[in-house]
Amino acid sequence: MLLTHKEMILKASWLLPSFLSLFLFGSSVKAAAIANWHFDPNDNHLDFTTDVNVQPKIQLLTNPTRLVIDLPGVTSGNPQTSEIGSVIQDIRIGQLNAQTTRMVITLASGYTFDLAQVKLQQQSPDRWSVQLPQPVPLTATQPKFLEITSANTSTTVGNSLFADVVPMHSPMKALEPEVKALMSRYSFLKTGMFFLDLDTGDYLDIGGDRVFPAASTIKLPILIAFFQDLDAGKVTLEEKLTMRRDLVTNGSGTMQYERVGNKYTALETISKMITISDNTATNMIIDRLGGAAKLNQRFRSWGLKDTVIRHLLADLRGTNTTSSQDMARVLALLVNNKLVSLQSREQALDILRHTTIHTLLPAGLGKGAVIANKTGDIGFLIGDAGFVTMPSGKRYLAAIFVTRPYKDSRGRDFIRQVSRLVYDYLNQPNPVAAVDSSNSATR
Repeated sequence: MLLTHKEMILKASWLLPSFLSLFLFGSSVKAAAIANWHFDPNDNHLDFTTDVNVQPKIQLLTNPTRLVIDLPGVTSGNPQTSEIGSVIQDIRIGQLNAQTTRMVITLASGYTFDLAQVKLQQQSPDRWSVQLPQPVPLTATQPKFLEITSANTSTTVGNSLFADVVPMHSPMKALEPEVKALMSRYSFLKTGMFFLDLDTGDYLDIGGDRVFPAASTIKLPILIAFFQDLDAGKVTLEEKLTMRRDLVTNGSGTMQYERVGNKYTALETISKMITISDNTATNMIIDRLGGAAKLNQRFRSWGLKDTVIRHLLADLRGTNTTSSQDMARVLALLVNNKLVSLQSREQALDILRHTTIHTLLPAGLGKGAVIANKTGDIGFLIGDAGFVTMPSGKRYLAAIFVTRPYKDSRGRDFIRQVSRLVYDYLNQPNPVAAVDSSNSATR
């Protein structure tokens, strides 16, 4: 049975629950379009025909499991999202860029496909067939990335792993000259940065291992340590923490202006620590988790080489340290469920998505992108680290630090421009990346 675009919309409500049930693409005068398509829910078999030659690209990504189908030269019209809520969590359709349509099918946590059974075949120059298996329980040994070609040859990308969880692929060498040209225009700044595409393993590493004052980015690993203890039953969200005089400090936040002896729930305290970067709240959490020495030991167990708490906040002299790679490592471990439970991961990311400072990495993102991030600012240094989800479904990690003349706004402008360069680069259908894996990061 072949469905027209209009018929597909009318029948979407009963087709969606049957694993994969739609290909919805718009058309324009100049761009290719889906001429027709057919999906048989009984055996999960999809056929589609285009009005010109199209080379589909299918990727199977994990954490969460997503089937991604890219169609270069095809336009889809307005972005659409269908919330399913069962094995298929949601289906999103939109433009990866002006010339490529992307469809993202997200499975519920704990499910994936048998990768060997996902098959793409070209029936004719303009007709394609995709055979999809039934969802199966996710196992720890399954690859993070699978690219499927018409010959059905699968490739796990990269042999080295970042943070022991993300396969590394290729440096973003086509992007690096642009970033370095920007650095030359801001030669009075000292910077270190690390960006990692979680879906392809491509990365940009310019001084990613340089050690910088952590400023308030130190609150990111502290947050994860709290949720780790929450999962272990050592703390609760409802327990009350007392604001002691020895923990009250200046700098960012509002708790310093409230009465000593006040009690706050742990959830309120960690939320203030992140969203408004409250220094007093941070000291209360450090104290509740056993102090700086125990946290530093925890950080080392995560593989963080440069992240150390040497002083309670506000650490205006910058004695607490970290690096861009360390910040990206924390985020990689978090989003890949290596440090906390799924529920704690989602709650931590939700808190990070509600930070109130949007002048650094968020300022360079495109419309519709979502970032879970934590900034830091002690005047002579600013930094930001975050987990970005693009409207296309692509996800990447971003971490950058800059030392600058005290409170010089050009440092902020530099980070914003780097963020935009990386975002625009990853927003291309096939970002050019050198196939030189010999320089792959191993941290």
